[in-house]
Amino acid sequence: MPIALSLLDLAAIAPGQTARDSFHNSVALAQAAERSGYRRVWYAEHHNMKSIASSATSVLIGYVAANTESIRLGAGGIMLPNHSPLVIAEQFGTLESLYPGRIDLGLGRAPGSDQETMRALRRNPSSADTFPQDVLELQGYLSGHSRIPGIQAVPRAEGLVPLYILGSSLFGAQLAAHLGLPYAFASHFAPDALHQAVGEYRNRFQPSEQLAEPYVMAGVNVFAAEDRAQAEEQKTISYRARTRAFIKRGAAGMDFSDEEIDAFLASPNGRHLAKMTTYTAVGTPAEVVAYLADFAADIQADELITAHHAQRIEDRVRSVELTGAALAARESISR
Repeated sequence: MPIALSLLDLAAIAPGQTARDSFHNSVALAQAAERSGYRRVWYAEHHNMKSIASSATSVLIGYVAANTESIRLGAGGIMLPNHSPLVIAEQFGTLESLYPGRIDLGLGRAPGSDQETMRALRRNPSSADTFPQDVLELQGYLSGHSRIPGIQAVPRAEGLVPLYILGSSLFGAQLAAHLGLPYAFASHFAPDALHQAVGEYRNRFQPSEQLAEPYVMAGVNVFAAEDRAQAEEQKTISYRARTRAFIKRGAAGMDFSDEEIDAFLASPNGRHLAKMTTYTAVGTPAEVVAYLADFAADIQADELITAHHAQRIEDRVRSVELTGAALAARESISR
């Protein structure tokens, strides 16, 4: 079965760069994905994180859509407990009206932030408890069948804004199955429950107006380069930077050498952080695509959401291009 390939862009703000640079990089990545045959590009909602610029997710989607031609763009995802369903319906109804047939809406239950940030957003932990009801309310606004008497989302696009449930646990899998929606598992940073959640989703799936059969998407990290040594170096630099940022959250003003970071990752505490990136494809284009094919076959994924993490935008764009071209060549040979 052919693998549908998509892209998760974390809108990273690299050292020495600004959020504006990040937005320009997001356009470059989306354009590379578009010309390389990727199905969609998604952006995730994060708050109070200095290294991620996608907090105003719908605004970023609109900016990238204005600078691309045909690729689907969407949220992977909007953290619905942070918002009223009506506001999100208005935002994505606007996007679909402006860019018909190109807008997705992935929904997550996690806050995408810490407890203090949640309070700054005027939310509270109990907001997540109504996630299933909020998804249905949002779906009603987008379809023109509001569940709240007298309330409509304006504008409401003529076309469908498809919904996707995101998750890293059995809860999301069960909800997606119950509602008959596609399910995207965050295996690029939360690998543990992948197989169990996908099995639960497939076993419990109930057809809906949007979807007749289960549709599984899974996240995977990618470092593709012309030679393996180059890809491995990009991985090392990226994952060291990620670990350094994680440690410095609780050690403001301190810095850590590469040797200290490597020692931490080898320690019991660090191994948990290292395990988060279990599903990582690294190497030449052929090696990366072979890994992706095996990963997809293992869970019978319909689509892979790839996250390319090289620090330099030139390397991320090249990784996107090399992966797309190698997959196209592989599938051409198999036909």
